Amino acid sequence: MWAYESVFYQIYPLGFCGAPFENDGVQEHRILKVTDWIGHIKKLGANAIYFSPLFESDTHGYNTRDYRRVDCRLGTNEDFAKVCRKLHAEGIRVVLDGVFNHVGRGFGPFMDVVKNREHSRYLNWFHINLGGNSNYNDGLWYEGWEGNYDLVKLNLQNPEVVEYLLESVRYWVEAFDIDGLRLDVAYCLDENFVRRLRSFCDSLKPDFFLVGEMLHGDYNRLMNDAMLHSATNYECYKGLYSSFNSMNLFEIVHSLLRQFGPENWTLYRGKHLLAFVDNHDVTRIASNLTNEKHLPLIYALMFGMPGIPCVYYGSEWGAKAHKQEGDPALRACFEAPQENVLTEWIAKLAAAKKQSDALNYGGFRSVVLTNRQCIFERKTDKERVLVAINADDVPYTAHFDAGCGRAVDLIEGGMHDFGGGSELPPYSAFFWQCE
Repeated sequence: MWAYESVFYQIYPLGFCGAPFENDGVQEHRILKVTDWIGHIKKLGANAIYFSPLFESDTHGYNTRDYRRVDCRLGTNEDFAKVCRKLHAEGIRVVLDGVFNHVGRGFGPFMDVVKNREHSRYLNWFHINLGGNSNYNDGLWYEGWEGNYDLVKLNLQNPEVVEYLLESVRYWVEAFDIDGLRLDVAYCLDENFVRRLRSFCDSLKPDFFLVGEMLHGDYNRLMNDAMLHSATNYECYKGLYSSFNSMNLFEIVHSLLRQFGPENWTLYRGKHLLAFVDNHDVTRIASNLTNEKHLPLIYALMFGMPGIPCVYYGSEWGAKAHKQEGDPALRACFEAPQENVLTEWIAKLAAAKKQSDALNYGGFRSVVLTNRQCIFERKTDKERVLVAINADDVPYTAHFDAGCGRAVDLIEGGMHDFGGGSELPPYSAFFWQCE
């Protein structure tokens, strides 16, 4: 599938475009800003964009009002269709956020229930108790997502709700020619709904990609041949920054062995999880690392490990923001993209990843591992690549059986000779393609 050979770029549209937090009802054609960034996105090496929510909502996008209308703060449906056409013309795929677990209080069917109560034809679209009350004093109780009553939980066991959502997906494909969906809080979704969605999407468009937001537990519960193609790799998200901050690369390598290693009990061998070092919900990686010299290395490790790498807009040049500053800080508006040494480095990593069969499809085997250094193998029948990281501030010479005498450096070019040991300069990373 195309997604397994791609590099993703995540945009949170409402923040990216500088839209007001509250839906003010004023239509502005802000989403067209994306077209000004296409050159930067291509130069970075991304060939797929994951857009966080962009349909009409109460505030932050995850409290949907209308699944078939682009948020007026961003523009019109035709504006976004124009953006998608330009992205596709440049070879960039489009994946949207599918927020199917809950809606906003401004969602028409829910407003109808509040108004008409037992007489509403939408009463069973939600989990309603007419004998209770809500935090908003509606005179009825309803289930909100994880106790957040601005997020009204949908009844995904109601066939009418399922059909409405599937027809919304059909509309997105017809109107925008989208290539996939990221399912918000996938871990909360009814499993039968996910199976139905997969079957529907398979029939709608070949190679339609489904990735689910999974935080914990066994990702295979939803990531399998009948449900999702991929899941967010939160286990390794934590392991990546924690390993560098504690100078203990055993942590991330242990997770990778558990997920993708050569043993029979490996959980996700042959599967393709979405890998990331930050996103719209967490502290930006440049603020999360205690040593800024580890910033290029954590990206190298993310691009070198099994999975589909995803870069969050702004982080490619080292933008900073802490979670405790609030979501608006994490979802900033930048006037224009910036380019520096980090963006150039990520572009090289992206180019190496996309051209490498081993980095796209290879297994995982640990070759050298210390607290501050690691070398691991990615291998397929076609290619063998060794990923080497030195997170220390002093050189390190690795003595190991490379299985070949020389290798091509996929990141910087040139040849590497394994004879006499492999010296890793301070704060360095290599992708060695064995001859």
